[in-house]
Amino acid sequence: MKYFLIAGEASGDMHGAHLMEALKQQDPSAQFVGLGGDLMQRQGMKLLQHYRTMAYMGFVAVIRHLPQVIRNIRTAQRALTEEQPDALILIDYPSFNLRMARYAKEHLNCRVCYYISPKLWAWKEYRIKDIRRYVDQMYTIFPFETEFYARHNYKVHYVGNPTQETVERHLAIPTDETTFRQQHTLDERPIIALLAGSRKQEICACLPIMTRVTQMFPHYQAVIAGAPGIEMSLYKEIANGVKVVSGCTYELLRHAHTAVVNSGTATLETALFDLPQVVVYHVMGGRIAYLLKEWFIHTKYVSLVNIIAGREVVKELIAHLFTENNLQRELERLLTDEVHREMVRSGYADLRRTLGHKSAAENAARDIVHKLQKN
Repeated sequence: MKYFLIAGEASGDMHGAHLMEALKQQDPSAQFVGLGGDLMQRQGMKLLQHYRTMAYMGFVAVIRHLPQVIRNIRTAQRALTEEQPDALILIDYPSFNLRMARYAKEHLNCRVCYYISPKLWAWKEYRIKDIRRYVDQMYTIFPFETEFYARHNYKVHYVGNPTQETVERHLAIPTDETTFRQQHTLDERPIIALLAGSRKQEICACLPIMTRVTQMFPHYQAVIAGAPGIEMSLYKEIANGVKVVSGCTYELLRHAHTAVVNSGTATLETALFDLPQVVVYHVMGGRIAYLLKEWFIHTKYVSLVNIIAGREVVKELIAHLFTENNLQRELERLLTDEVHREMVRSGYADLRRTLGHKSAAENAARDIVHKLQKN
């Protein structure tokens, strides 16, 4: 069978690649085509468009790159028509992917599957109407999403969390901290890992504050996790001389003492490595945006760690709270207060129990192939 996959950013590329690997186990004759990244291409996908030309964050960025956005949409629609896949598999990235779901349902005879739900429980809840209308099966990765969709009379399939599966797979591989430090010319000081996001806009907004604050702690060394697809020249411009390592984020998290993390999937990854962290997020408009957030965001917390736990496990410095003074204070607490660090780790243990230990890609692939074979 032929599968058309669409992933619009680095995390989607990784999850898409794992799903493709699992689909090949269930369907040895599987063919793949679509939009994604290097990892999906390595799994055998005919890559029509790289996510680097798609990962625009925020209204302003989308407007600025509108011609490219329109070209991407037309490329995907034209390819769907030409390829006539048995299934369209969408991976997060809702603004783009829900357009593709509608196009597929209105113009093609293929099953529409959504792997990794859009975060409707946080914002843009109205999108549930399009999901009901155009998506045959939603595969969710957080347990609480089942209840959320049930309130909207839409049945979903919780398959487990792919991030947890990926981290556990990495932790099963032996590693040597001395070798890691030597490879990246790091000294013996404890490491503060800086994860500033995967898009240029968020990196430019967060990283300068992160680096200035961490340099206030000379007994520690800050190390930046370089994001896939981001040129090293960008980091050199704004990193204040802090070391950047690329292609080894998980190794960095494994050997770090503490982390400063831009809100997103990376907060969950950091928690699954049992690494104490403070979460930051830059918002244009500062205090005003923060005060208005309850109109747009329907969760009490912003980081996935706190949302899944249902309580504050890690400190969030959002919008106007993300300042050098606040970050310095919270980072100092994480670096020096062992009781606080253990409380954070206790929250992480609760989070892992909540997620369970299902194999997300394997469960989703099995269900996708089973339903296709039934039709």
